[in-house]
Amino acid sequence: MEIVKLGIIGLGRMGKHYASIIQTRIKNASIIGICSVNDDELDFAKYKLEVPYTFSNHKQLLELNELDAVMIISSTTEHARHMIDVIQAGYHVFCEKPLALSVEDCQKVIRVAESKPSQISVVGFNRRFDKSYAYAKKKIEEGLIGTPFKVKSQTVDKDTLVGFQKNYVQNSGGIFLDYNAHDIDLARWFLDSEFSHVYSLGGSFKHEVFAEMGDADNVMTLGRMENGTMAHLIASRTAAHGHDTYAEITGTEGTLRVGRPAGVNLVEIYDKHGARREVVSTFLERFGESFELQIQHFVDSVQQGNRVPHSLQNALEATRVGVAMTRSFMMKKEIQIER
Repeated sequence: MEIVKLGIIGLGRMGKHYASIIQTRIKNASIIGICSVNDDELDFAKYKLEVPYTFSNHKQLLELNELDAVMIISSTTEHARHMIDVIQAGYHVFCEKPLALSVEDCQKVIRVAESKPSQISVVGFNRRFDKSYAYAKKKIEEGLIGTPFKVKSQTVDKDTLVGFQKNYVQNSGGIFLDYNAHDIDLARWFLDSEFSHVYSLGGSFKHEVFAEMGDADNVMTLGRMENGTMAHLIASRTAAHGHDTYAEITGTEGTLRVGRPAGVNLVEIYDKHGARREVVSTFLERFGESFELQIQHFVDSVQQGNRVPHSLQNALEATRVGVAMTRSFMMKKEIQIER
């Protein structure tokens, strides 16, 4: 196929971002159909994106015979159901993380995907496509820092996004599944091991509304890996300075730091306020290129018939560990992860 014809399910904040990347950067793909339950989003698809087909029901989208693949950017609570429907309809599928909010739902998707081995089914972990994280992984594989034994990884949002998060948290699975999914995946990737135990703590230190919803605005987790190594994962909704995503990998012969400081550029400012560097405001600024590379990789894989190396197992483990972290936080004790 010369052009991969895509359908998109969900056109909220992230759906619009993905659609924009596809229309402006991905030359071998075209959006031919979009589904949303929101009338304003359907109008946006028709008149701003100029997509030929729009639907309020995703099953109508799946009846388009012209489709090659579908991208699921819907509410997290709907991911598993939409994944299963798309796979059973016979299409390649990309889903934004997390795959589901329960291990059981992840396993249901995997069973359906395994019954359709010729179709690509993948969940997006865009930090693996970030050039700096990928470079760190390459250096680890080359033995630059010896044997890695500790990963510290954090996802920290600017406080100005709290208003959005208050509305979003009910459908996101909470701060551990939403924020730390990428950090869990990075720890597994860099340490080449699975989590065996987690101990989480935190609270709503600035915005009590999150505690009222059974969630938190700042949390941290200590994790033990099956190979004896360690993970330290942090999430925050209340940073004053900007979006501060960062990882540090420590090995027996050195340390790699990725993303610190989370600067807009390499300019340092010296003025009456002191010395400083400006920081990106959102994860879309920090990881814009990695989202593009991730989408391009999926489209190329569909076009060329390649298998995707990042299996649904990664998504399952991110949910498994995220659920255990949430339980640890609620029960205030260490949780052993069962497989």
